[in-house]
Amino acid sequence: MTGQGHASEQGELGTVSVEVRTVNNRGLKCTIRVTDSLATLESKIEALTRSLIHRGTVHLNVSWHRLPGESLPSVDTRVMQAYLDQLQQVETADNLNTTVDLVTLMTLPGVIGSTREDRCDDASLWKFVQGAIRAAIANLDEMRLVEGGRMAETLSTDCVTVSDRLNRVRQIAPRAVESYRNRLQGKIQRVLEEHDQKVQTVDLLREVQIYADRVDISEEITRLDSHLQMFADVLDGKEAEMREPMGRKLDFILQEMFRETNTIGSKAADAEISSHVVEIKCAIERMRELVQNLE
Repeated sequence: MTGQGHASEQGELGTVSVEVRTVNNRGLKCTIRVTDSLATLESKIEALTRSLIHRGTVHLNVSWHRLPGESLPSVDTRVMQAYLDQLQQVETADNLNTTVDLVTLMTLPGVIGSTREDRCDDASLWKFVQGAIRAAIANLDEMRLVEGGRMAETLSTDCVTVSDRLNRVRQIAPRAVESYRNRLQGKIQRVLEEHDQKVQTVDLLREVQIYADRVDISEEITRLDSHLQMFADVLDGKEAEMREPMGRKLDFILQEMFRETNTIGSKAADAEISSHVVEIKCAIERMRELVQNLE
């Protein structure tokens, strides 16, 4: 599903800005971009994103800006004092009389360069960053919820179409089986008469019934109706696990619906049933195109 969301958080650690965009995809593909200061948290950011978004191509951008002045270089007085103590020890031991140049001293390793970023605890930073990510994805979900509502309306309309056509097939099926049985019996009778053969009526009816049972689609109609009801329940959120993503489950149900419809079309020896089967297939195919992008 398509959508976008933005969020930013401000606090003692500075400002975190998050932008997330999604486009349709049958699976889940994440592209994460973070500033260099958040490189150590990239794996956590992707894991959190995958736990909140389950389908689509996701583009997530996260940036962190510290408070003004906190990114400036600072002097580590402890390191500087350590250098001074060592110089004084050397001066005393060798009876030297030297003047300490502070400018030169500040160029020594470790004296300058310790910043707020260096001292920031990853756990505190992660807690700060993930709040902004969750807020951005919540905004994304609000936008996708609107799109999902429109898709649900379209799917419900196609469900009604399938149900109406299936009811017509259910009404026609007994008549179609009886018509097929009569045609088959008539053909067999004519062939027997042409070859001057006679068989027991009971034997003839038994063989005719065996072939007639092959075009009985009552079981397929019942299963298709059950799948259709299950699809409607999942779409309406009536399933016990309604909080879980429904897109893949709906896709699986539609596969079963299409399989039963194919069987009905191949078994039914009736032109009117075949026409309804074509309409059902068209509706199911429209539903599959939508469901593949539904989370």
